[in-house]
Amino acid sequence: MAHTKKKTITSRGKEQLYRQFRLQQRTDLNGATTVLQWLESNLKPLIPEKIYWQCQVALIEAFTNIVRHAHHNLPPSTPIEIQINLYHNYLEMSIWDQGEPFDLFEYLQSLNPKQCQSLDKEEGRGLYLIDQLMDELEQERLTQGRNCLRMRKLLEV
Repeated sequence: MAHTKKKTITSRGKEQLYRQFRLQQRTDLNGATTVLQWLESNLKPLIPEKIYWQCQVALIEAFTNIVRHAHHNLPPSTPIEIQINLYHNYLEMSIWDQGEPFDLFEYLQSLNPKQCQSLDKEEGRGLYLIDQLMDELEQERLTQGRNCLRMRKLLEV
């Protein structure tokens, strides 16, 4: 199910893949450092700085939400997989988890933007940021009890 916002990435699936990066990380908040280092070394040199920072925030929010919520009852050895596909005019970050199904878009619609912007309230702020920073979001329940969140960002500044 796709959730399209301000900009639509119409050429999705029609463009040639320029670069692809993959990482598998354990369910552990300490792994956030590894994710950030991996992202910086692979993606930062290839895209505009503003877009890099937006993608960094979105990806680390997704990773920490999986550790804290989707995998909270799973062992630390449970993998979280991340893949970045870089195309000519956009990038796609996919992150797979093994948590229970969750309707991201219903949850996003239920959020109060003013509360999410408040520093006093943490619940929902990460998902709100992801939604605000990315141009498209897509969530899919896959076989074998896995979920995939795809976050797309146009490379225009």
